[in-house]
Amino acid sequence: MRSKRLGIVFAVIGAAAVSAGTVAAQRGRFFNSPASIDFPPNLPYDGRFTFARLKYATGPGGYYYYGLPAWAHGYGYDPEPDRGRSERNLMKILNEISELKPRVDEGEILALDDPELCKYPVAYMTEAGYWTLSDREAAAFRAYLLKGGFVIFDDFRDPPRGGGGWENFEANMQRVLPEARFVDMDPSHPIFHSFFDINSFDIVPQDYDRGRPIFRGLFEDNDPKKRLVAIINFNTDVSNFWEFSGTGFRPVEESNEAFKLGVNYIMYGLTH
Repeated sequence: MRSKRLGIVFAVIGAAAVSAGTVAAQRGRFFNSPASIDFPPNLPYDGRFTFARLKYATGPGGYYYYGLPAWAHGYGYDPEPDRGRSERNLMKILNEISELKPRVDEGEILALDDPELCKYPVAYMTEAGYWTLSDREAAAFRAYLLKGGFVIFDDFRDPPRGGGGWENFEANMQRVLPEARFVDMDPSHPIFHSFFDINSFDIVPQDYDRGRPIFRGLFEDNDPKKRLVAIINFNTDVSNFWEFSGTGFRPVEESNEAFKLGVNYIMYGLTH
């Protein structure tokens, strides 16, 4: 059954190529000033599983190509069909290999203190090293996590020149969950076996140019035997492989491993 699922994954993500130069331009660089860009409004919640991207005030140096905020990295700035490509690709995979029947056309963009967030059991934050939050947001985010919400933090590392790294992320999480302690994870944890069996981190794709991906967890009551509240993909960018699958920019094998992680995260969040 697993081999059949993998075959479907390969079939869905294979496709037309784009030039590496175009993709490189999309990845861009980071800046200090924001751009004035309108993002599409959220659609009414209809009960289906929907990808929820968390937005936040971007810290210094966190604005990237065309001044997009850090939380939108991987979301895109072009009109449809490019916007939300990362989450849409993941939802298409999830729809093909499971009976979840998620929303595949659109994802949602939600603030940390948006009351609607509690309707979405799994949330995603990118460039977590650049996030900032108010006291109100910290309290609301804490309530979301303690009530059963599960969060995927992705796409950040310790930059060579400082800023936007683990130190800032950890300081903000301490405001949300002052008692929380981070735990380095290994492939034996149930999240890596909730749908696909991921038995080694050696096959996990590395989006950056140095080191290995690091997976850290936040657990209920700081007990690794209890519910995992959040998974942190540090020193890699898993969603980048979702975003560029089917473009020829990323190897199919690496994209496939990234999709397996994404599917496992969602399945774990929905069942714990």
